[in-house]
Amino acid sequence: MTASLSLSQARRIALAAQGLAKVRPTGPVTPRAVGRTFDRLQLVQIDSVNVVARSHYLPFFSRLGNYDPGILSAMASRKPRRMMEYWAHEASFIRPQHFADLLLWQKRAWVGAHRLDPGVRRDMEDRILSALAAGPPLTAAELTAKLGHAPTAERDNWGWNWNIVKRVLEHLFEEGRVSAASRTPQFERKYTLTSRVVTAGTEAAVDAGEALDRLIDAAAQAHGIGTVRCFSDYFRTPVKAGAESVRRLVGAGVLEPVSVRGWDREIFRHAGAKLPRKAEGRALLSPFDSLVFERRRLEELFGFHYRIEIYTPAAKRRYGYYVLPFLLGERIVARVDLKADRTTGQLLVRSAYGEPNAPADTAVELAAELELMATWLGLQEVVVWPAGDLAGDLAAAVAGQHGSPTAEPRNASPLRGEPGHAALVSPVD
Repeated sequence: MTASLSLSQARRIALAAQGLAKVRPTGPVTPRAVGRTFDRLQLVQIDSVNVVARSHYLPFFSRLGNYDPGILSAMASRKPRRMMEYWAHEASFIRPQHFADLLLWQKRAWVGAHRLDPGVRRDMEDRILSALAAGPPLTAAELTAKLGHAPTAERDNWGWNWNIVKRVLEHLFEEGRVSAASRTPQFERKYTLTSRVVTAGTEAAVDAGEALDRLIDAAAQAHGIGTVRCFSDYFRTPVKAGAESVRRLVGAGVLEPVSVRGWDREIFRHAGAKLPRKAEGRALLSPFDSLVFERRRLEELFGFHYRIEIYTPAAKRRYGYYVLPFLLGERIVARVDLKADRTTGQLLVRSAYGEPNAPADTAVELAAELELMATWLGLQEVVVWPAGDLAGDLAAAVAGQHGSPTAEPRNASPLRGEPGHAALVSPVD
């Protein structure tokens, strides 16, 4: 008989699987804790946007609080590596044991040099591989200079108009022949031969079906509960093949079909998924956090409609440029448009919006989370701008943490001061 779950139970399973159901532990965050969190998530998406912090740093703050991002750099650059770069959901840090499996299922032909003349491409491949074999890891710019290639891009209306060295490097990266040894402070990849990054045997050929089963299993562990689409989307593997893999995993007892009241699709729960009695976590979530990867799942499971508006013209944005959902307990109760202004030492809250029926303590809890984030980022002030229906309460709550008057009722006027000016500046302890 298929087990029946409430939507609340499904949410708690999902949050527990993502490491977001519990109150954060107190005390210093150790490398071991960061490693365990990464193993739980299976991957973290990489993005160059640095409005608040690099996107792969934020999921660990969400789950662990004030930690040292240098731990991640060490995990990705020192042997034995706990994480390496490859294509997954998008460009991501993955667990090295998934690399060979992903090689069989990731096809990003548009990324690299597939449109180049094959002879030209092979010649450049040989030159790049020889240069990397003979020396230390190099950036695309360093390789361009070393090979004596003109650094200007070949303009052919393709992609980012990379030059031929960068395009062939990305082709070799997609094929798994070169990898990222590390990143520079400017976030450039330093490329090296993959054999210098992965453990011997990790890049060996494997059976495609078994490889996909491992990926779907890992995705289901990270989700706890979900649909075929949810699991397939995690590593960006084909949905049709994912459905076949799910059937195999159900037969093996790894997944079990369940029904969730209010979530009217075919749902599966991982056999190892925990169902906590309640969810007590609190977190600001990156727009690229794995909890919010799959927007349909997010809306069906949490009733939260979310779109990232970075590429939306400013006049058409509804909530802001870099908007982070705010999780409180088992609900996403607010969203804030944030910017870390490192020149002034301020964490700017450029807008703050509450969700319908958000609990009365939303502003107070959000203020505490913003203070923690500012401390983690090394910023001295939280600045609340007067945009959004939660801004007034949030400004008062931030002030209240420093001995100022307590937050006003939620039905108070949400705006403070003139439009476009900061509503309140609060020092961070």
